[in-house]
Amino acid sequence: MISSSSFCAFLLTLLIVSALSYATAIRRYPYFSVPDVDDLQGRQPIQTQRAFNIAHRGSNGEIPEATAEAFLRAIDEGADFIETDITATKDGRLICFHDLILDDTTDVADHAEFQDRIHTYEDEGKNVTGYFAVDFTLDELKTLRARQRFMFRDQSFNGKFQIITFEEFISIALNATRVVGIYPEIKSPVFINQHVKWPDGKRHEDIFVETLLKNGYKGTYLSDEWRRQPLFIQSFAPTSLIYSSSLTNSPLILLIDDLTMPTQDTNQTYAEITSDEYLQYISKFVVGIGPAKDTIVPPDANNYLKLPTDLVPRAHAHNLQVHPYTFRNEYGYLHYDFHQDPFQEYIYWIHTICVDGLFTDFTGSLHLYQEWTSPL
Repeated sequence: MISSSSFCAFLLTLLIVSALSYATAIRRYPYFSVPDVDDLQGRQPIQTQRAFNIAHRGSNGEIPEATAEAFLRAIDEGADFIETDITATKDGRLICFHDLILDDTTDVADHAEFQDRIHTYEDEGKNVTGYFAVDFTLDELKTLRARQRFMFRDQSFNGKFQIITFEEFISIALNATRVVGIYPEIKSPVFINQHVKWPDGKRHEDIFVETLLKNGYKGTYLSDEWRRQPLFIQSFAPTSLIYSSSLTNSPLILLIDDLTMPTQDTNQTYAEITSDEYLQYISKFVVGIGPAKDTIVPPDANNYLKLPTDLVPRAHAHNLQVHPYTFRNEYGYLHYDFHQDPFQEYIYWIHTICVDGLFTDFTGSLHLYQEWTSPL
């Protein structure tokens, strides 16, 4: 058993090292050139012995989401994968951005020159009003600055960091001093394909996969090519993943939302696509699923967990990995079973539920837990 004093010393050392490396990273940013293949040799390989630490939009519990600085921070804190959503601009450039609208995580409302860009579009059966990224060119989006989504998180970085492109995201991973995987999402493909047009009738998925292939990302899960440049491609849209499987042999992950909701591209609910019959079918195309945590272990009305569903063992029976989302340190996101302690939540999900990866807003916390309990 590790003594509390020893663990505190261990924790302090890791925090100091992380802070120093992050300061160095900021000084060398931006470094958006992609290194030669030969330069990727000899780096510390990605670990595959324990659940993957997936940095959800970077270390966005600390720094505004999906910015270069959030991804750099996550790498320095020990992420196995940096994760992001990929949408598109008016001029067809792929960007790292979660929402269809810019309102909640940028300063777009402060830009008088864009006041006429507010529109209302339909998305998944609902009307949405705001500043849509698809109505802006990349050059215009580069004039905006990111903001922290949640007011209860650090606001001191607001107004400092840019929106970045998919290729800039890739270059951050490839320039890391160890092998860091990427975990991009084909975001809202139905909406993007309706509003952004590429030459020769190409789709969001085509441009997405072409970008990955151009930058050397290929290979089946755990192949030598995959280990050199690890990648999972994710989407909530089953048909998008099935189409993408014809373009690349890289591993795909089907995301699972609230079970009562319909997918954006089929007439099925997520309950239907987590049936045994559907899992058997989709396992021909994907290597795993990424469910919302509450679809695996639903909470009751008092914020205590009910008994787990059988989704994880059923997925594993079909040789599918399970990467649930999203793990957050704040009290409001921790069920009472865990006594406001994120480490107890990790214990439950990793050792009792036996998941294969975790999407987290707090990469450093998960890394510290894993280094403490299952060091490599």
